[in-house]
Amino acid sequence: MSAQPESNIQNGEPSRDAPSQAYVKKVLPPRNRKTTIFGVLVTIIVTLFLVSIAVNENFRWPIVAEYLFHPNILIGIGNTIALTAISMFLGTILGAILALMKLAPTKTLRWISEGYVWFFRGVPLLVQLLFWYNLAALFPQIGLVLPDVGLDLTLNTNALITPFTAAIISLTLHESAYMAEIIRSGILSVNKGQKEAAEALAITPFRAMTRIVLPQAMRIIIPPTGNQIISMLKTTSLVSVIALNDLLYSAQIIYSVNYRVIQLLLVASIWYIVMVTVLTWVQSKVESHYGKGYVPRKVRKKIGR
Repeated sequence: MSAQPESNIQNGEPSRDAPSQAYVKKVLPPRNRKTTIFGVLVTIIVTLFLVSIAVNENFRWPIVAEYLFHPNILIGIGNTIALTAISMFLGTILGAILALMKLAPTKTLRWISEGYVWFFRGVPLLVQLLFWYNLAALFPQIGLVLPDVGLDLTLNTNALITPFTAAIISLTLHESAYMAEIIRSGILSVNKGQKEAAEALAITPFRAMTRIVLPQAMRIIIPPTGNQIISMLKTTSLVSVIALNDLLYSAQIIYSVNYRVIQLLLVASIWYIVMVTVLTWVQSKVESHYGKGYVPRKVRKKIGR
């Protein structure tokens, strides 16, 4: 008697060993009514709070709208963006160098990098701003003097260290200490076998780092770097203490004349929120680009990536 072929359905019913896809039901998470009710309550409270702010005449929203595109405010926005871009660019480059020094086999390089990170993460940024801005009190002249060859390249420190220069130096040194740790952690996240395979193929260490290790480490480096950029954008408001015309200082100059303190602070807050929103959107796009090889396609479609 010949054996009958196996079938997924026996006597009109699905087989217990190999159930048909038609009988597989999608399992849905149970609804939590408490969570739903809490979410509705929070939404109602937030809505009422926003409405109360919008209809409160003490905020004087027409005055906020009047100064939203004031020329001085726009100049302050430009300076804020310039400070953020330049400091992050220089801080990232210096941070990458420090990260490679900290991963180097030479103890001297590691000690220098660790000491740098320890110092500039420990000194508050506000203290650094005031120190570099008042550097002329310690060194009235900065330059190179070689009497034997008649070389004298000295400059007045006050002319060299302007408020903008002092801000760039302080922000760069401060940010590079944090970027060094971010880049170092990203490099360490890459499997050592990648580097060993590159060495087996006679690929130079520099080429292996730039073409193999760093592209894979970017998936880990990008998210905290994006957070640092957003943090840097808001941290630039500290430069107002050295009279640098950033967004906050521009608002302060205006309300020192018309005494519209709350309205000008609202103007500054609105522009900070707008810039942070744009940076957050850019960060999500960059993260999606470097995460393509790690996030499944179906998941990327669901989360909009």
